[in-house]
Amino acid sequence: MTKSPTIAQALAARIHAFGPGDLSPKARMRGRIGVIDTVAVALAGAGMDCVETLCAVPGVADAPGPCTLIGRRGRVSMLDAALVNGTAAHALDYDDFSSVFGGHQSAPILPAVFALAEAEGHGGAAVMTAYAVGVETEIRIARAVHFHHYDKGWHPTATLGTFGSAAACAHLMGLGEAQIAMALALAVSQAAGVKANFGTMTKPFHVGQCARAGLLSALLARQGFTANPAAFEHPQGFFEVFNGAGTYDPARIFADWAAPLELEDDGIAIKPYPCCGSAHAAIRAALNLRAETGLDAAQIARIDVLPHPRRLPHTDTPWPQTALEAKFSVQYLVARALMDGAVKLAHFDDAAIHDPGIAALLAKLTARPHPEMGDHSTSQWAAEVIVTTHAGAVLSHRIDDLMAAGGAVPLTTEGLRDKFIDCAEAIGPADWSGALFDQLACFDTAPALGPMLALLAGPTARAGAG
Repeated sequence: MTKSPTIAQALAARIHAFGPGDLSPKARMRGRIGVIDTVAVALAGAGMDCVETLCAVPGVADAPGPCTLIGRRGRVSMLDAALVNGTAAHALDYDDFSSVFGGHQSAPILPAVFALAEAEGHGGAAVMTAYAVGVETEIRIARAVHFHHYDKGWHPTATLGTFGSAAACAHLMGLGEAQIAMALALAVSQAAGVKANFGTMTKPFHVGQCARAGLLSALLARQGFTANPAAFEHPQGFFEVFNGAGTYDPARIFADWAAPLELEDDGIAIKPYPCCGSAHAAIRAALNLRAETGLDAAQIARIDVLPHPRRLPHTDTPWPQTALEAKFSVQYLVARALMDGAVKLAHFDDAAIHDPGIAALLAKLTARPHPEMGDHSTSQWAAEVIVTTHAGAVLSHRIDDLMAAGGAVPLTTEGLRDKFIDCAEAIGPADWSGALFDQLACFDTAPALGPMLALLAGPTARAGAG
């Protein structure tokens, strides 16, 4: 009697069969945007304390190898490049995200496939295809476990991104179905990351670790390393341990696989603000309110911030003291939006966070879950900001669906270029970053990505080790 394939084996068959012809023009466009955005935020994140500290640890980024560190001098091993570049890509919490995924879909995958492509000579078309199937894999698994997985406290970018990284790397290596299944099963035992560590260096480290873990899983599988191909559905496997009985549905992984591709979903967004995506609807509401009313901070007597209930638990930080805490403080972010009419990279240094004007607004601000936005509402990227003035006027703006309000890609080419050049400013001048942008915009036509990836160190790169 023929046994039914396990979940890992069924996934492996689909990953193995996936080819360049499965990418629609829209998916290719989204892939280019994902690459450009991930490189941009990694360039900006390369000098953050979490990356500097990571690189200062003996054994990390101090052994020579074939792979470029983004925004840093020195070449290191594939695994070290995936770890450091993955951490840099998420250091600012400015990387793209998916509402279905409940996290950041590109940062777990691209640092790993970049390292593999540079070390083994793969071209842009193969990297594009690997990236697309990696995104498909991680978001399909997300459909099976959400929203219980997210609400329970797991960080999906890390727990599920590990599978995206493993799938993408295995595909780029050209592994067979059995080896891909082993890589996925190996990834089960390396999936990790809890939301309790949001607002600390550990959150971006989650992403570096899962990029490295996915690459390591594929490398081990290629060498013949074994794992249980039933590691997802086993009574003590991924679904039962990470979610629990009755809180997941594996059929959702395979329903309409790649038809359309997850890369085509309009819930994939490029971040306009360098902070937690769960605060973006509240930021947008505050900016719109300010623009529509001409509100001045001196007029404000009270601020009420009412995000969707799912968006508040990990952004409820009333008095942030560090840049990382500020990125996960809906209070700080709304106050900054109301005071300055913007939320920018420059707003996350010590002087900005401890600005007396911001402190005065924080003292007037209360955040609580919106009573009319339920857990199962159609859009969960929503918020309302209500301001009461000293004159007694009550002003409000509500965002019911951030994606419908312009949060989703495609961004304009001009807007994407502006973000890229702004992020790359610490690494090189605008003429360098503009030329690099143009190369990345057609990366999938490059016969070998190595020469382009070598440019990512930048003309004024930091030392590889701290």
